[in-house]
Amino acid sequence: MTRWLDDGEQRTWRAFLAASQRIQEELDRQLQRDSGMPHTYYAILVRLSEAEKRKMRMSELAGSVGSSPSRLSHAVARLEERGWVRRVPCESDRRVSWAVLTDEGLAVLVAAAPGHVEAVRRTLFDRLGPEQVGQLAEICMEILHDAVLQDPAS
Repeated sequence: MTRWLDDGEQRTWRAFLAASQRIQEELDRQLQRDSGMPHTYYAILVRLSEAEKRKMRMSELAGSVGSSPSRLSHAVARLEERGWVRRVPCESDRRVSWAVLTDEGLAVLVAAAPGHVEAVRRTLFDRLGPEQVGQLAEICMEILHDAVLQDPAS
């Protein structure tokens, strides 16, 4: 038997979708305008900057940015063309490739970060009070926790 959404759940679901889309679109616009890159590229650069030796396996990087391996490979190819990332084959396992953040890529990320953080503040955190920020964090962590428990790959 289908458990249909009641009116309150339907309003909440639609508001969540619209808010999520608006935030993503605003962040993408800001990064395109100010740094010449889509939000997806920024997310890849951030993950690599946080990794040990600024290097990650392509499969791990895909999972960390929520991308399919083929979509990530296409994005990394564009980042390689810009000189921001390079792909390196693994010496011990030829099936594995590493994505490595270059010094130029790190410099681009460092330059883009202040504007991006300001856009995140403006589109999300400036609209919420401290209690709401805490509630949002709890809700998001709960949703992510459930997704991890249901993911057969984890």
